[in-house]
Amino acid sequence: MAVATGGGVDGDVPRRLYADPGLPDRVFRAVLRGGGALVLAVMLLVGGFLLYRAWLALDKAGWGFLSTAEWAPDAGKFGIAAVLVGTVLIASVAVCVAVPLATGAALYISEYAPPRLRQTLISVVDLMAAVPSVVYGLWGVFFLQDKVIPTARWIAAYLGWIPLFDVDGADPADPLAPASVYTSSTFIAGLVVGMMIAPIVCSIMREVFSQAPAGEREGAYALGATRWGMIRSVVLPFGKGGMIGGTMLGLGRALGETIAVYMIISLVFDIQWHVLQSGTSSVSSLIALRYGEASEFGMSALMAAGFALFLMTLVVNFAASSIVARSRSGAAS
Repeated sequence: MAVATGGGVDGDVPRRLYADPGLPDRVFRAVLRGGGALVLAVMLLVGGFLLYRAWLALDKAGWGFLSTAEWAPDAGKFGIAAVLVGTVLIASVAVCVAVPLATGAALYISEYAPPRLRQTLISVVDLMAAVPSVVYGLWGVFFLQDKVIPTARWIAAYLGWIPLFDVDGADPADPLAPASVYTSSTFIAGLVVGMMIAPIVCSIMREVFSQAPAGEREGAYALGATRWGMIRSVVLPFGKGGMIGGTMLGLGRALGETIAVYMIISLVFDIQWHVLQSGTSSVSSLIALRYGEASEFGMSALMAAGFALFLMTLVVNFAASSIVARSRSGAAS
């Protein structure tokens, strides 16, 4: 390492010059590669551990593990078909609720909010993402559930011809019909999970919207576009990849939500497609409920359920990360 003194005016501070100018870049690149390899190694170790613990149950159940609704590992008949359907339905309702809410909030924060209010709103949205799941679950059970029943009745009355919104054993047009059939439903659980993932989706969309090129914004205004016209022609096309990526990241979070779903929906091992009536719980809630009482073989079955959920969320999150990376680089998705 050689030391040289800068030749500028006013007595420049001596600068250290490396004999190999590319050494810092190579070290930095090696550190980054090591960090990425460490993350992948941890992920592979988690997946390998789950697969190792689940192999006993998977070897016995085979592909029937994905098609069997009943859960009785000690009796030799078990599968995740019912809770897998419940997981997908709850996550789908959550995404349908969260994405419009998050999109509107992100557009307001990035395009309409006054500068003094913008930072406050950003902090509030970020703090909402840090609220524990159990708080959302309590809110859903003791407040939201009773408030949503009239809405569920209305949907069943006017959209009940769609099988997804049909309610077995209840006449939505009868105001005296028992409300218990609408409680502990996939719809309510999806609303709660949607409120949980909305801040995450909103943060990603807001970041992407704020990166829309200033030149294109000014060009749209110069051509006579209104603010909404500029948003439609510049911001939304530019942020399309980020919107898709944020939605998929929210979906990954919704697929793995446990406590809030466990508090709202009872565990029923029956494939149930009607989202407005008492529904089927999720894979993560199954693991949380049966973990303490499981036998050795039952624990292996729970590990198999966890491995299936791990693979599903892994695929969703990898796809989301890829789309978000492309959107940040300005590439069209």
